[in-house]
Amino acid sequence: MVERSDMVAFPNGVKLVKWGRKEDPTAESVAQEMQRFGYTVYDLQTVAPWFERSRHAHDEPEIRGAVSGVITFHFDDVPITIEAGDILLIPGGLAHEVISHNSRPFSAYKGSASGQRKVTEHADARGSVEDLARHASASSGHHA
Repeated sequence: MVERSDMVAFPNGVKLVKWGRKEDPTAESVAQEMQRFGYTVYDLQTVAPWFERSRHAHDEPEIRGAVSGVITFHFDDVPITIEAGDILLIPGGLAHEVISHNSRPFSAYKGSASGQRKVTEHADARGSVEDLARHASASSGHHA
């Protein structure tokens, strides 16, 4: 099997590694590919269609490994779209928004150098995606 690794480095320090294998990515093969970069993966997250995440930055370098779907990270100088199999490396402190532009869910592994998720809000301060999901599930379980 022949594998390619196409890495694009952007001026803002973001790196995008396109899927280079001849087979479709799976959760296992994406996680395996992410290990090459020395990050600790802490979550496999699926977001709903038409997902939007407000402006935020991770306090340390972040890695994303797309398992399925398509999503765009919007940085000040350039939008970067990733799809299944792609690995995105984001420097710590680099503010961005995340938007899916279609009616399909998006799944990706998330990780950081330490294996912990530390986020600084820049926009609406609604909290992490995990906090938003917890609040939504807690409020749906309460009746007035």
